[in-house]
Amino acid sequence: MSRRTPRLLAATLAVAALALGACAEKTDDKPSAGTAAASYPVTVGALTLDKRPEKIVSLSPSATEMLFAIGAGPQVTAVDDQSNYPADAPKTDLSGFQPNAEAIAGKNPDLVVLSNDINKIVDQLGKLKIPVYLTPAASTLDDSYRQITELGTLTGHADQATDVAGRMKDDIAKLVKDLPQRTEKLTYYHELGPELYSATSKTFIGSLYGLVGLTNIADAADADGKNGGYPQLSQEFIVKADPDFVFLADSKCCQQNGDSVKARSGWSGITAVKNNQVVALDDDTASRWGPRVVDLLRVIIDAVAKVPA
Repeated sequence: MSRRTPRLLAATLAVAALALGACAEKTDDKPSAGTAAASYPVTVGALTLDKRPEKIVSLSPSATEMLFAIGAGPQVTAVDDQSNYPADAPKTDLSGFQPNAEAIAGKNPDLVVLSNDINKIVDQLGKLKIPVYLTPAASTLDDSYRQITELGTLTGHADQATDVAGRMKDDIAKLVKDLPQRTEKLTYYHELGPELYSATSKTFIGSLYGLVGLTNIADAADADGKNGGYPQLSQEFIVKADPDFVFLADSKCCQQNGDSVKARSGWSGITAVKNNQVVALDDDTASRWGPRVVDLLRVIIDAVAKVPA
């Protein structure tokens, strides 16, 4: 399996409609030092926790970032093999793409956070009396804010979660409020991998570009939505569309950059290449919907700001 496979699989799974399901398990309530005890039980959707979870297993990199951002890091005892941020997250060989109920149960969790119900893992964990909270891939910023606040409720960090979501909203509002008005919108191509998979405006990453006022060339390739917002484009399609920007979300996994893009057949004449507007993104922040979306949006806005209005 290539290093980019999990990211592309995540893009495919992002369009699945997932039902929240789990059951509660009683655990010892031991608040971390300096954290006020929340009132339990708490309920989010169909999930009720009688006690504050102290052994959380996160199999979602985005959820891992959220948990640490809201102050629940000390309660996280294991994360999946893709959760590489923050650096002190307790990374294990657990997989969020091929979750194994027995391996997860071996960590003795009192809460498991998943982004997908692959192989009916929620039912499997339910039979083991292990509560599960699902954080499906976000489609909008509101989805991200909601997941952050719900994780805050479940973990006893409601106030911190509200603060994190509030800061995200404020930071994003500040970033977009001074964007110049353009008589003609700039176009872009967002690359998930060298196989030329992209994301349309109907996806989470597409919504961020929408905030910046950019037009997505991939929209025409999935007008009927049959690709779930993640169409595979062709070299000819991209060259003909002639985007003003190329944003690379495969710079780390696949070593893509301005030079490698320019070397592709026919790409040297694309406006983005001619004007040095090929932007290498951080693969991780470009594929997650946690607090660092603010950093991602800032990179996009800084790149666009260099083009005169």
